[in-house]
Amino acid sequence: MLIHRALFWLKKDLTDAQRQLFQEELSRLSRLPYLIQGWSGPVAATPHRAVTDHSFDYATSFHFRHLEDHEHYQTRCPEHARFVQTCQSFWDQVVVHDFEAADPD
Repeated sequence: MLIHRALFWLKKDLTDAQRQLFQEELSRLSRLPYLIQGWSGPVAATPHRAVTDHSFDYATSFHFRHLEDHEHYQTRCPEHARFVQTCQSFWDQVVVHDFEAADPD
């Protein structure tokens, strides 16, 4: 399984409508039918610790069965292309972490 995490730092001057649109578009991506699981949301209000990064605004965690599904998402998925086209002007920075998850058994 491949896990794709993206962290977004939004522009500080976004309107409420732009933030709402960003959230809606992330939610749409989280429901792609070929994901094992898809999650998205704002930074959690967890206690501050030296190792915890609270500097981002939103994040996604998408779980793909295979590398091929991830590559489809990155290169041929119309929903992902729509998200980028619609929302890329809303963020100052995005950082992606992709990793292969080992079976816990």
